[in-house]
Amino acid sequence: MPSAIIAAKALPAQERRASIVASVVELAATRNPAEISTTAIAQQLGLTQGALFKHFASKDALLVAVIEWVEQTLNDRLDAAELNAESPLQALERVFHAHVQFVTEFPGAPRIVFSELQRGGGSLPRQAVRTLQARYGGRIRRLLTAAQAQQQLAVDLDVGAATTLFVGSIQGLVVQALLQDDFSHPARQATGLFALYRAAVEGNR
Repeated sequence: MPSAIIAAKALPAQERRASIVASVVELAATRNPAEISTTAIAQQLGLTQGALFKHFASKDALLVAVIEWVEQTLNDRLDAAELNAESPLQALERVFHAHVQFVTEFPGAPRIVFSELQRGGGSLPRQAVRTLQARYGGRIRRLLTAAQAQQQLAVDLDVGAATTLFVGSIQGLVVQALLQDDFSHPARQATGLFALYRAAVEGNR
């Protein structure tokens, strides 16, 4: 995603919306997403708040667009990671590393997702995050089920638990990166962590 600090005033509407979304992701890389105001977003792009709200009716509408961008961009990478994999288990490993690479490149993305999950109630951004999580979990369950069908995994593997462990492993890397304020950490730990995960799900076949 190119830098959001561009001459947004000169952009067509669709590109301007994209630049606003990019600005939020960039700002969230170094700031608490919950504290990013529409004023800060507008200033990042050299816009007035009025111009910002011509493209998004509310801050929540903007956050929904950001989360949709996160899901689409991540899905594109995961689809590419799965492509031409020799087996479901190899595809699963590629998906793991592609996801880690995504959060390394766009640290603002997991910060926004975590921030929305901490919000109470049923806000539209929170609902969008829950939808993202459900679809992501569906992808991992599909790959695990396919790997199990090909006898790559333990025959008695609890696919639901294995899905939770896969997601939790990546989330754990993100939390460590946040605690250390170092988003190069996930990439350094990913290979070893997936090896442990793989050993767990393969079991004693």
